[in-house]
Amino acid sequence: MDTLQQEAVDQQQAAESWNAAELIKWGLERFGSTLGIASSFGAEDVVLVELAARAGIPYRVFTLDTDFLFPETYTLIDSTEKKYGIHIERARPLLTPDEQVAKHGEALWSREPNLCCSIRKVEPLKKSLSGFQAWITGIRRDQTPQRANAKKVDWDAGFGLVKINPLADWTSDQVWEFIRENKIPYNALHDNHYPSIGCTYCTRQVMPGEDPRAGRWSGFVKTECGLHAKE
Repeated sequence: MDTLQQEAVDQQQAAESWNAAELIKWGLERFGSTLGIASSFGAEDVVLVELAARAGIPYRVFTLDTDFLFPETYTLIDSTEKKYGIHIERARPLLTPDEQVAKHGEALWSREPNLCCSIRKVEPLKKSLSGFQAWITGIRRDQTPQRANAKKVDWDAGFGLVKINPLADWTSDQVWEFIRENKIPYNALHDNHYPSIGCTYCTRQVMPGEDPRAGRWSGFVKTECGLHAKE
């Protein structure tokens, strides 16, 4: 077993008793600049940046700029950089939107959303994570069945590095209570029936009574983009 993998396994039990701030501080102290905070700038992600800033340790934040993000998301990225005085690293797909059309045809997301996610999210993430030993994500156990068993510290076999999920045991209510109490900037789309926000073409509003993830890839039997498929 890889040394890092063994460390992640050995740390799992103790990590379950740590709160989010303690997990982030441990990650930053243990991995330093080889740890990246993944942010798609949803509600959970702005909480992670706030907690990292409070740790008083230099930290890196990166995002997947698929070229198809909402204007509100780009606005939040800019405002987050200004608020915390950080530079957010942007991972970009190898193919521009026009090149993707030339190779795969128009509106690939409407025909093969898994392939589109692979091109615009999974492959750029692999490239970004190749320089890291660990990454922090905002996934919560109650978001999807696939995430129900997520550990606070785990080994990510898909990307070959330690995965830290500080908010694994948080609820949506806890996330929003933290945001409001601390006046953290968040995506304006959340106030317009968008509980989960991805790319413009694959995200719709969610109406009362619907599952919070119903707005992602609506019409497809798909709830994950592939970044956390093994959770």
